[in-house]
Amino acid sequence: MAKESAPAPIAAGTAPSAPTKAAPKTILFIGNSFTQGAHSAARNWRAETVTNLNNARYGGVPALFKLFAEQAGLDYQVSLETQGGKSLGFHYDERRQLFDRPWDIVVLQEFSTLDRDRPGDPTRYMHNVDRLAALFKARNPAVDIRLASTWTRADQTYRPGGHWYGKPVTAMADDLRAAADRVRAANPSVAGIVPVGQAWNRAMMTGVADPNPYDGITYGQLDLWAYDHYHASVAGSYLSALVTFGAVTGIDPTTLGANEQGADELGLSDAQAAALQRVARDQLQDSKSGSR
Repeated sequence: MAKESAPAPIAAGTAPSAPTKAAPKTILFIGNSFTQGAHSAARNWRAETVTNLNNARYGGVPALFKLFAEQAGLDYQVSLETQGGKSLGFHYDERRQLFDRPWDIVVLQEFSTLDRDRPGDPTRYMHNVDRLAALFKARNPAVDIRLASTWTRADQTYRPGGHWYGKPVTAMADDLRAAADRVRAANPSVAGIVPVGQAWNRAMMTGVADPNPYDGITYGQLDLWAYDHYHASVAGSYLSALVTFGAVTGIDPTTLGANEQGADELGLSDAQAAALQRVARDQLQDSKSGSR
């Protein structure tokens, strides 16, 4: 029987080569104040952990994503390019020189009503995504492009003059999701939808969050909106980031645990963190099964 060969001796003074560490995945968030976490403590939280291409000190959803990834043992290099009150078209027209490079993953967040002049109209949304997707695909044909479908604005639902005034609180988020689905269907470069708005709807329908901030917040429920009933509160941004994390990585958000570090630093209780993680998990499971 042939004997097993002995390992070759290492030359004197030569250290064994260390295994090559894989480069971190790069992810870019493009959006506005919703991505920034504006009007809540999330906006400037852990800004030093992410790269802001505009040199602003914003953390927001990208910083939460970064911390979630670290706790899950994943290595992501996280960047954001944001501007409050602007559409995706603004970023392409005015800022594309900042992000015109290869990325592994890109998350695109459109203006809250899709179109400032024509709320709910996806025409410009589709055009803006087409232009951005072409740019990113040219730099990396394998880029993973996701559309963040955002939440119902309470001010647009409960205040006279709002485009969704008098409709169920779930309606605006559902309309935004329908628009994102249309954009995705029209553009094969879009890999998927991040169902943030549907997760907000689920949180309200299951009693985790209060659906109407104008009549007071029910004891034991969270207010997902900030003081303006428009932007996200800490809890709202936390849920947004959980859904984004799960959608991009495929990891169940509940594996982060009730004592997740970001929730603790931002003032959410263990019970609140766990409840929001369950909402995110359940929404992602439903989205995967095709029921949104």
